[in-house]
Amino acid sequence: MPKNTDIRIKDAFCAFEPITFRAPLKFGGRVIDKTFLINVQVEVETKAGKHATGIGSMPVGNVWAWPSDQVTTAQAEKAMSTFAERVCDLASLFPDYSDPFDIVHHIAGEYTHLGKTIPQEQKLPELMPELAELVAASPIDAAIHDGFGRVNHVNSYNALTKQFINHDLSEYLDKQFKGEYLDKYTLREPKARMPLYHLVGAIDPLTDADITKPIKDGLPETLPQWINANGLTHLKIKLNGDDLAWDVQRVLDVDRITAETQAKRGCTEWVYSTDFNEKCQDVTYVLEFLKKIKAGSAAAYDRIQYIEQPTSRHLKDHPELKLHEVSKLKPVVLDEGLVDYEALLLGRDMGYTGVALKACKGQSDSLILAAAAQKLGMFLCVQDLSCPGFSFLHSASLAARIPTVAAIEGNSRQYCPAGNKSWSKLFPSMFNITDGTVGTAALNGDGLGF
Repeated sequence: MPKNTDIRIKDAFCAFEPITFRAPLKFGGRVIDKTFLINVQVEVETKAGKHATGIGSMPVGNVWAWPSDQVTTAQAEKAMSTFAERVCDLASLFPDYSDPFDIVHHIAGEYTHLGKTIPQEQKLPELMPELAELVAASPIDAAIHDGFGRVNHVNSYNALTKQFINHDLSEYLDKQFKGEYLDKYTLREPKARMPLYHLVGAIDPLTDADITKPIKDGLPETLPQWINANGLTHLKIKLNGDDLAWDVQRVLDVDRITAETQAKRGCTEWVYSTDFNEKCQDVTYVLEFLKKIKAGSAAAYDRIQYIEQPTSRHLKDHPELKLHEVSKLKPVVLDEGLVDYEALLLGRDMGYTGVALKACKGQSDSLILAAAAQKLGMFLCVQDLSCPGFSFLHSASLAARIPTVAAIEGNSRQYCPAGNKSWSKLFPSMFNITDGTVGTAALNGDGLGF
């Protein structure tokens, strides 16, 4: 039944903003030193004639979403940018009044077609991966949710009830969610503060001795400097996944340096996550990694909170990569492989015990999959895509509204802080980090919260 709060999209357009990194970031064997933000605005209206503008923003993220030996970084970036423009066109043409989930669900029905036709038009040798489609479309998704909240003068996370949403979760998941809405799986107020996960990139200097070319821009450059400046207690360690000795030593080095630094601060509790970005060829590698970490430092082993996507994202192509033995030791989180509900269920069958939510995969799907993961009793975390400014606030708002998410990753302050400049003045508690946490209580306004 139509609702008075339903919206129609009158117009949608996107623009591209270049972002240069102050320091290169290496992950999954790839190095990134620049990107583009896809910035989207949508104008929405209700049947009563009320209007509002919603905003969405996300890094194009092609290096992470579309790693390829056949398509260059520039080609993938161009195709994903074109995809974002085409999705804006689709949103502008969508004729019906409805809620954001229903609108995005119908628009997303065209993603597969676009993912085929755009590479063909641009004469690329392969089709666009589903993950790349989701990332390119995510700012439009966010803008629709933001506009819906703004035009109805409500925080978007408080508009997840039957009062605002036309279909229950069984429409998007399965019959076990019959009669359930997302208000059951989200909070009505954001968590007041959340620990910030700091990224230790694979080529980041740990100490002064590791610095070959000082940046000298006034920001920290080594791990102890970052810990002291931001009061950090959560570290995410990027690993190579194809050099066991290096990976083990990297974690032990990080732990040793962190322990020395935290002792001077009087800090006794901190944790790690480890991210292989799917580069491990088999499960034996991961088990051996954990064994050697534990032998080298039982304390470092105990501090590992979870392991992120150690093996291939292509779950259906690699049924042999079952992670049950690993997940007996530590939570294993599905990230690159998490593109829909089917992937979540398959990942769970293969031994994944947690999922990494990312705003860059879409606000709608992130919330829906968060509900599914909670019902299944899975570990939940929210990860970053080096999101600056609006995109970081969006990611943080997602984390702050999901009950079981304990921390938020945010590394734009390390690699592309220029993109935070104007936003840090509006939300200082989110960008000026002194005690290892971000002040997510501030994300309680209309729309996505800011």
